[in-house]
Amino acid sequence: MTAALRRLAGSGTVHVLFAFLAMGGWAAFANRDHAMPQPLYSGFLQGALSACLTLFLKSVIDGLSKLFIGMTRFWAPPLIACLGSASLLVALHALIRTPEIARTVAVPLLVSTSYAAVYNYSISRRRGAGR
Repeated sequence: MTAALRRLAGSGTVHVLFAFLAMGGWAAFANRDHAMPQPLYSGFLQGALSACLTLFLKSVIDGLSKLFIGMTRFWAPPLIACLGSASLLVALHALIRTPEIARTVAVPLLVSTSYAAVYNYSISRRRGAGR
């Protein structure tokens, strides 16, 4: 990987922009069978939410992982993050009347929860079993 590509891949701005475009695009696609401009509204909302979740998910997991010990530290932080994300996504999509809420939030929630679980596992392993 070239230095420029490595720098781009490590950029927080690139991650946030990618989340906005990928998950916003997914939401517009998931609602494509409904009258315009609803797919665009759903796509914009999901893109904005995914960008924000990308910014804050790491910090949330960092904070939550310090609150738990033993085996609980492996599953509780990602579960709490998933439930919080799901609640926020569903509530805001319901607010703007996204027609296909479950389909719209499924992929972004799967991606963010997977990231939270992998990231949490990696930092929990480093901290050790008793801490």
